[in-house]
Amino acid sequence: MALNTTTSRSDGVIVVYLSGVIFFGEESASLRLLVKDLLNKSRQIVLDLGKVTHIDSGGLGTLVGLYASARKVGGDIKLANLGSHAHELLQITKLVTVFEVFNKAEDAIASFNRAATAT
Repeated sequence: MALNTTTSRSDGVIVVYLSGVIFFGEESASLRLLVKDLLNKSRQIVLDLGKVTHIDSGGLGTLVGLYASARKVGGDIKLANLGSHAHELLQITKLVTVFEVFNKAEDAIASFNRAATAT
């Protein structure tokens, strides 16, 4: 099963809705290219993982790499709507301490807006 993506923009934040699997290889490569391109348009990105059915170790590495890339250019990537598989993986690998995770994409968008008004 491939990785499908759709994007939307809200309050300057780009939300990437993912469905399918995030595996090392073609899926990870296409996600990397997409997010790299999106970082040129917005430094605030939310990855909605609600319809992601499986993530392998390479997929996890891709998520960490995307986070590092965003931080390098002064941006941030937040995760939303994690399914049980993705949530369990982030717990086991302690990546929940790296990523900000939200129940809904709207909550992640709001957190970017709160951060902007606080500075």
